[in-house]
Amino acid sequence: MFRTRITELFGIQHPILQGGMQWLARAELVAAVSNAGGLGILTSHHFASTTELRDEIRKTRSLTGKPFAVNINLFPAARPVKVDEYIDVAISEGVRFVETSGRSPEPHMKQLKDGGVTVMHKVTGVRFAQSAERLGVDAICIVGTECGGHPGEEDVTSLVLVPRVVDSVKVPVVAAGGFADARGLLAALALGAEGILMGTRFMATIECLAHPQIKDWLISARETDTLMINRGIRNTMRAMKTETSLKALELDRKGAALEELMPIIAGPNACRALTTGEVNAGVISCGQVVGLVHEVKSAKQVIDEIIDGAEAIRKRLCFT
Repeated sequence: MFRTRITELFGIQHPILQGGMQWLARAELVAAVSNAGGLGILTSHHFASTTELRDEIRKTRSLTGKPFAVNINLFPAARPVKVDEYIDVAISEGVRFVETSGRSPEPHMKQLKDGGVTVMHKVTGVRFAQSAERLGVDAICIVGTECGGHPGEEDVTSLVLVPRVVDSVKVPVVAAGGFADARGLLAALALGAEGILMGTRFMATIECLAHPQIKDWLISARETDTLMINRGIRNTMRAMKTETSLKALELDRKGAALEELMPIIAGPNACRALTTGEVNAGVISCGQVVGLVHEVKSAKQVIDEIIDGAEAIRKRLCFT
C-alpha cells in the first residue's frame, strides 16, 4: 500500500489518477479507474450543454460508488457553456473534487470553495504552482514536457519539474508526464510527489472509448513517435506523429497564424480521429511515455500491475 496525502485528500486507495483526456474521459473509463482504487477524472469542456455534463456525471455515479473528479479547463476558447455553469453543475451534482487547468483558477476559487469542492490545479511550471497555492488550491498537478497535450512553453522534464515544485509549495503534488508503470510511480514518490497522473497509458485500456485502430497505434508506437506543434501561437502541444501533425508542424515553422492552423488542429477533427480510427483526421494528444505502452489492458489491470510492481521494487531496494 502506498498511502500519501493525495490518497487521503481524495479518499482513494492508490495514488494513481487518470488524466482529463478530452473526449475519452467519459463515464466508462472514469468509473473503471475509480473502481480500481484510483481517481477517475471526467472532462467537462467538450459537452455542448449543462444537461450533457449533468447526465455524464450521473452516469459515472451509476457505475461507481468511489470518488471521482471533474476536470474544468479554464483556457479561453469558444465553447457553448460558460465555465461558471460547468462548475454549478458539478457542485449541484455533489461532485467533491475538481481539477482545474488551462489558466489561473483565481476567478472561480470562491465559487468552488463555497461549493465545498476540493481543488487540484494543473500547472506547467514552478511559478504557476506557487500562484495556485496562494489562491488556496488543495493540491498541485505538475506536468513535464514529456506529457501529451499541453506541456507549456519551457520544455522542462518531469525529472526536474517535480522536485522543483515539491520544494516550492506545501500542498501535495501529483506528477504527470512520463508515467505509465511501477517504475514511474516509485520514481515520482522518490522525487517528492504524492501521486501520479496518467493520460496516455489509460488511452490504451479496454474501457477507453478510443477506436481500436487508435489503440493499435499506441501499443506499436515508440517514444520517438510524438512531436510538438503550435509553438508559434504559444499553445504548444505534444501529439501523435502523423501526416496531419507533421503538416501542422510545417505550417507552424513557417509562421502560420491560428486561422491557418485551425482547419488542421481543431478539436472536432481530433474527436473524429479518436472515434473513427482515422489517425490522420485530426491531431491527437499523446505523451512520450507511449513507448512504454505495449498492450491494451483493463484499467484495473493497469493499476494493479503498477501497485504490485512498485511494491516489489520497493522491497528489492530495501537492503536493510
